[in-house]
This record gives sequence, structure tokens and C-alpha cells, in this order.
Amino acid sequence: MQLIPELLQSLPQIGRLEWIGLSAARRSEIASVHTAELQEGYGLAGDHHSKKSAGAKRQVTLIQAEHLVAVGQFLHRAPIEPAEVRRNLVISGINLLALKGQRFSIGTAVLEGTGPCEPCSRMEENLGPGGYNAMRGHGGLTAKVITGGPIQVGDQVKLLESALVAG
Repeated sequence: MQLIPELLQSLPQIGRLEWIGLSAARRSEIASVHTAELQEGYGLAGDHHSKKSAGAKRQVTLIQAEHLVAVGQFLHRAPIEPAEVRRNLVISGINLLALKGQRFSIGTAVLEGTGPCEPCSRMEENLGPGGYNAMRGHGGLTAKVITGGPIQVGDQVKLLESALVAG
């Protein structure tokens, strides 16, 4: 029988980066791009979150593509468009919450999952009535950039071995 610490360090699924979004300023439009640069200690070049102090826990926000479908179903509509939820990266094929407290790679860059990305009241504005509650439990993950590098749509997302971060 495997112990929980062993299970936390074993995630055989490999995800895929499906979408990249950058917002130059708070509440500004999200620009969808095919490639971007992750900056060590700051986040995505060109995104307003990267202008915050080095070492912040919310340098990059990620959401699962599968959750965009679920949120759309809760709202009785088609899957939600990534820009509507104001996350930076959409990932498919891997459970993002399994990356909390873990180091993982996207392409050659290394990130560390810092916690859940809880929805804010803006979801009610962006998604319509019920948007906030539809997003609860489906908001994704926040992360900080450990090793920077270029990323592009189609890159693999995978857990790094022996990557459990203390704390």
C-alpha cells in the first residue's frame, strides 16, 4: 500500500499547454498569444502580475481546460472562453491541484504551484449571474516561476521528480 507522501510525488499524467493570455494592466483586455516568456521570480513578460515584487506567490495563474467546460455547463452555456476567467495559462490532461506545493515544468521553464486560484467577484461580471459560484472549486492554481524560459501552446506540462516543496 502506497503512503500519501509517495502518491503526492507520483503524477504519471502529462498535460498540455492549450492557451496563453496576457493582461498589460489590471482589468485590461486579455491578449491571447501563441508564445510567451516566463521570467524567473516574476511571471509572464508583458503581464501586469509580473510587475509585482519578486518572489510573489501569484506570478502566474493556471486553469484546467476541462474546468472551462464544467463551468460552462453550470451556467447552462458552451464552455467558457479562457479570457473570461482572466487566467494566464490553460492546461489540459493533468489535475492542476495535484501540482500544489510541487515543482513542474512547462517546456523548459520550471514553476512551483503555490495554491488554489480562488474566483473573485469579477467572475459574476464576466460570466453573468452565478459566475462566481460556478467557478468555486474550478478556479485553478497560482504558481511562481523558479526557472524562466520560453513557453508556447503545445508544450508539455509535467511534475518534476522528487519535487515536493516543504511548507
